[in-house]
Amino acid sequence: MPTGKASKGYTILKIRLTPRSDRNAIERYEEGQLYARVTASPVKGEANRALLLLLAEALEVPKSHMELIAGTTAREKVVRIEGIEAAELYEKLQRCLKSETD
Repeated sequence: MPTGKASKGYTILKIRLTPRSDRNAIERYEEGQLYARVTASPVKGEANRALLLLLAEALEVPKSHMELIAGTTAREKVVRIEGIEAAELYEKLQRCLKSETD
């Protein structure tokens, strides 16, 4: 399950991102890490912006509630998501992953 600080009102999500993919998708969640891919290139933050947009759409959270707090230039990223509890985020991830496989 994603880590989180309920009293602070945010959840931390670890992500392994694959840029320059053939599609934008959240692939799986295992061992505390989300695996995602985006079509954008990692040049000038394009892949990071595409990741935040993908997460916002998939988790139904405004993009303005998300902040990339680590991994700006790395494949391993850490995103802080405001206004969502860890359990709720985990449920939304599970629904998103289920709809990807259907």
